[in-house]
Amino acid sequence: MLNIILCGAPGSGKGTQSEFIVANYGLEHLSTGDLLRHEIASQSPLGQKVDSIISKGQLVPDDIMMELIGNYIDNLPATAKGVIFDGFPRTVNQAEQLDLLLEHKHQEAHVIDLFVEEDELIERLLNRGKTSGRADDNLETIQKRLEVFHQQTKPVCAYYSEKGKYHAVEGMGTIEDISHRINDIIAAL
Repeated sequence: MLNIILCGAPGSGKGTQSEFIVANYGLEHLSTGDLLRHEIASQSPLGQKVDSIISKGQLVPDDIMMELIGNYIDNLPATAKGVIFDGFPRTVNQAEQLDLLLEHKHQEAHVIDLFVEEDELIERLLNRGKTSGRADDNLETIQKRLEVFHQQTKPVCAYYSEKGKYHAVEGMGTIEDISHRINDIIAAL
């Protein structure tokens, strides 16, 4: 199975590129946000627990996230060719736990990191805020999100780099150019 962790700062184009990867390679798209919303909507005991955590504005603990992700992977269709992880892992601890989970299934994950200059990220997010109406696409929130990304998520890239499973992609240019760069990496995997 081909498991891809698409990494990049907010506004780097992860969502757009995820769609292309899913379409081109038949991977399942695992969005942790969607996974949490689905579990809450199911009203399962785990979903109720997640709901109570999120409603207090807290982050869902890693052990619960790993349980949700493990269940997701266990219930993939037999035809699944792999998973693209969107929004996970966000910390080195989560990356280590994901690696253990995948090792037990004789699988591994590779990181594709979309690198975009910070000025461009801010411009993209501000423009998205004008058209999408997303409340989190304002300058103050964007700067906080970028800070969190650099402090918590960027070390995940270093973790996978040390394991030889890290692939940087220039995230500037047209959507098609970036897609071609990603396709070259995936073809080599």
